[in-house]
Amino acid sequence: MGVTCVCQVPVAEGKSVQQTVDMLHKKLEQLGAIKQGNFWVDCETYHATGNATGQPSKLLYVMHNSETPLSSMALFEGGPGLTADANFDVLMVKLKSHFQNAKGHKVESRGTRYRYCDFLVKIGTVAMSSSARGISVEVEYCACVIPGDCWNLIKEFMQSFLGSSTPELPAVFTNKAEGLYTPVDCMDTMSQYLELFGKVRKQQVLPGSGVR
Repeated sequence: MGVTCVCQVPVAEGKSVQQTVDMLHKKLEQLGAIKQGNFWVDCETYHATGNATGQPSKLLYVMHNSETPLSSMALFEGGPGLTADANFDVLMVKLKSHFQNAKGHKVESRGTRYRYCDFLVKIGTVAMSSSARGISVEVEYCACVIPGDCWNLIKEFMQSFLGSSTPELPAVFTNKAEGLYTPVDCMDTMSQYLELFGKVRKQQVLPGSGVR
């Protein structure tokens, strides 16, 4: 796994979600990127039950990524997080007296993977309750695991097809005690998706939002 940046891309003016996704596909293909199958990332929300302190319960997010199909990632609101095998979902069912699934809050991003030299790019439609809520872009530079050594290169590549929508350095890297020179792990990527999904949950349903 390399250094990964996940961001939300606005829907182009006068276009639908799918039309904007198609435009991004075309830009990547013009650069010479090659399709390499599909991907998905999803997130289920759980809230603690029986909180005796009277304080608001922290939410627990259970996430999955097609890049690591045998793993589940669990992140508490505000941290910490853990990585477990796929049986973690079965465990959550058994813990239903302690954690209740928040129905209707599942968010997922599905789309196409592209390979361009040492970059892996994933363009996804973010959906909630079968309605498209936005567009995610994930760019992974597979040749490096230290954000401080390659961020400028990643940013330059993203500018080639995102233009003014290119994001700044993800906060997940700058918030670490050791800063930009800490090796990345899969939780860095999932934390970025969790932040994106949180923004998407607050958005209204977009016009032309039926997921195909």
